Amino acid sequence: MKNKAIISFLFIFHFFISIPFTVEAQCPMCKQSLVSARADGDTNVGNTLNNGIIYLFVFPYILAMVFLFLYIRNVRIKKKVTNFK
Repeated sequence: MKNKAIISFLFIFHFFISIPFTVEAQCPMCKQSLVSARADGDTNVGNTLNNGIIYLFVFPYILAMVFLFLYIRNVRIKKKVTNFK
């Protein structure tokens, strides 16, 4: 039964991954700022926008890693305390 569930999941996952689709990856505000900056002749605004996107993308992962580190550290401390008794 477990193997059927795994095979079904993999089949469905592969099906959705293999479907070609197009995506507009920019929000309207970001797209408009790029269009207006390029119209004014500024070509460096894309790098600044990409750095902002990377900052927004990385921050939640750093926050999750900090909480994971604190959780693992507390679990190890509790194991040491229980092993001492």
